[in-house]
Amino acid sequence: MKEHFGCPVQATANTLAGKWKVLIVWHLSFRPLRFSELRALLPGVSEKVLTSQLRELARDLIVRREDAGQVPPRVDYSLTPAGHELIAIMEAMCLWGRVHLGVPSTLPPRPASGAGLSNGRAGVKNVAEPIAQNVE
Repeated sequence: MKEHFGCPVQATANTLAGKWKVLIVWHLSFRPLRFSELRALLPGVSEKVLTSQLRELARDLIVRREDAGQVPPRVDYSLTPAGHELIAIMEAMCLWGRVHLGVPSTLPPRPASGAGLSNGRAGVKNVAEPIAQNVE
């Protein structure tokens, strides 16, 4: 794990630090994906780098790697509960970037979720919701 200097915010940022990690987590927030599907969604990523970043996300318990034990091999990647909890944080960061940096979002949006929940899990509030209400 990278140095976090006793700061939980830095430790969280370190978890997503990497050119492709944010995009990997975002795409996996919609549904489990196979390696080839992820690679197709990330133009320009090499197999080596994608493999490395998936391993790091799995090590940090953000992504689950499931080997179906088939021939030909089939491996599915999905978010763990901890990975799903990062989505609300990423949504808040997306809104902040749009508002304060003027960066338009080019990724597919998450569907609106009921009752202020980002991922349908009770107790995990969408932290972007109050920000969006104050801005728009």
